[in-house]
Amino acid sequence: DSLLFSPGDPFDKPPCRGCSSYLTEPYVKCAECAPPPFLLCLQCFTRGFEYKKHQSDHTYEIMTSDFPVLDPNWTAQEEMSLLEAVMDCGFGNWQDVANQMCTKSKEECEKHYMKHFINNPLFASTLLNLKQAEEAQHHETAIPFHSADDPPRPTFDSLLSRDMAGYMPARADFEFDNYAEWDLRDIDFVEDDSDILHALKIAVVDIYHSRLKERQRRKKIIRDHGLINLRKFQILERRYPKEVQELYETMRRFARILGPVEHDKFIESHALEFELRREIKRLQEYRAAGITNFCSARTYDHLKKSRDEERLKRTMLSEVLQYIQDSSACQQWLSRQADIHLQSAPVLQHFLSHSTGRRSAPPLNLTGLPGTEKLNEKEKELCQMVRLVPGAYLEYKAALVNECNKQGGLRLAQARALIKIDVNKTRKIYDFLIREGYITKA
Repeated sequence: DSLLFSPGDPFDKPPCRGCSSYLTEPYVKCAECAPPPFLLCLQCFTRGFEYKKHQSDHTYEIMTSDFPVLDPNWTAQEEMSLLEAVMDCGFGNWQDVANQMCTKSKEECEKHYMKHFINNPLFASTLLNLKQAEEAQHHETAIPFHSADDPPRPTFDSLLSRDMAGYMPARADFEFDNYAEWDLRDIDFVEDDSDILHALKIAVVDIYHSRLKERQRRKKIIRDHGLINLRKFQILERRYPKEVQELYETMRRFARILGPVEHDKFIESHALEFELRREIKRLQEYRAAGITNFCSARTYDHLKKSRDEERLKRTMLSEVLQYIQDSSACQQWLSRQADIHLQSAPVLQHFLSHSTGRRSAPPLNLTGLPGTEKLNEKEKELCQMVRLVPGAYLEYKAALVNECNKQGGLRLAQARALIKIDVNKTRKIYDFLIREGYITKA
């Protein structure tokens, strides 16, 4: 017996020649009767079904998709089911895809599809050609975004859903004048209407049309300027320097007058002017220092950086010296530094506990606590110093990493909104995850 993949469209279900029922895998194909292929379900095959030239002693093949194709843990049938589910539910709706497949989880579906059908090296050349063609098409325009044809669907009660309050994904629109149709629901034109009543009804319809035009005008402004995807718009805005961001904020009110293309050309031209002015200022600094070539300029920049670091150290030292005569002021300064460098300065913390007369809480003993085996050494040290049980830390870490992946970055205020514990502990957890690369700042 040989295992073969079903021919033709993988989603077609051919009928059995014996009972005419739709075939489900595995089924039998006669190796001698073809074309067309002679297919039988297992029940008809076991009964020895014969029809015209087909005899029960003919050689046969077992048709099944129960073998791996791209991944050892995924059968061919599951591959077809995944593609069919993505076509039915849409790309990105991984929970619905997993519910339709029933054999894989949401994370497994997303990881497998992205690995083998999106980021597959076999498709790299094709994707590169498409990307180059797209860049060649849009390289002269200054618009950094496009109209959102596929509207975002933020998770209920998430930060993004609150930022986009009133947004309706199914209509790709924001709520505006949502009850305009209520004025028309009871209007009915009949022959017995008087001229005044008929004119009044026509006026109501005209008012309704004007409200529809205003709704469409607002929707067009939102879509043309890319405001329908607020998070993406904010990320693109932050790529400008601070001075250009201030100009962007000031000129935003005129964007709908200029239009999306002209407005972005205006902002991009000012960003270019800012870069040119900064470069001219840098070259003038080189000329004032007597530098005439870029090789000397690199040496000058390296020495300038070293001088700035030394100057910063001298500034910190002078700050200590001005408090050395005042014991209370010195203690306050040391306390501030201990809060900043708690993880990197345990000796300083020990000095503070003895000099102030108050003993800090001892590190938490993690022996026997559930979840300790899942932590690395740095995470164990963090839990000991912050006095946080491993199970709670893992939950907080998962929540922050998940929110960071959704938003493309995370601020401290957002972390404090997610984790309802002491703000100092939240700050230490947030700084630790930033330092170790688990999350990124927004």
